[in-house]
Amino acid sequence: MTDQNDKSARQVRASRDDRLKSALRENLKRRKLQARERAASTDPSQNDDGSLNEGAAGKTGN
Repeated sequence: MTDQNDKSARQVRASRDDRLKSALRENLKRRKLQARERAASTDPSQNDDGSLNEGAAGKTGN
């Protein structure tokens, strides 16, 4: 009877481990995607209006 309990305990443990592995993998994918999006949105090479000079944006000549 204890042999049966050991088998079910191992199955429960294996099932839990599989769920955790899957959840960790999905979390890692999500975090990598977020990091890529953050890096792309803070790209200093270009402003929203396409200009490279922050000081000149929005100023008008008199």
